[in-house]
Amino acid sequence: MALLKMAALGALGYVGYKYYEKHKGEDRAAFDGNQGDGNVRDAGPEAMRDKPKRAWSKADEASDQSFPASDPPATY
Repeated sequence: MALLKMAALGALGYVGYKYYEKHKGEDRAAFDGNQGDGNVRDAGPEAMRDKPKRAWSKADEASDQSFPASDPPATY
C-alpha cells in the first residue's frame, strides 16, 4: 500500500513540475505588453510594465541601456 501511495505522489509531483515548466515566464514583470516574445526588453521606462514613480535621470537611462554589460555607461 505504501508503494502505491509513493507512486501516486511521484506522479502528482511530475504533473505539477510539467505544469510549472510550461507556464513559467508567462508573467514577465519587467516587460510591457508590447515587448514580444524575446528575453530582452527594450531600454527605457516606456518599455517597463510598471511605470517608475519618479522621473528618470540621464544616469538611470544610460544604466538601463547598458544592462547587462559589465562596464558602466560612459555618462557616469
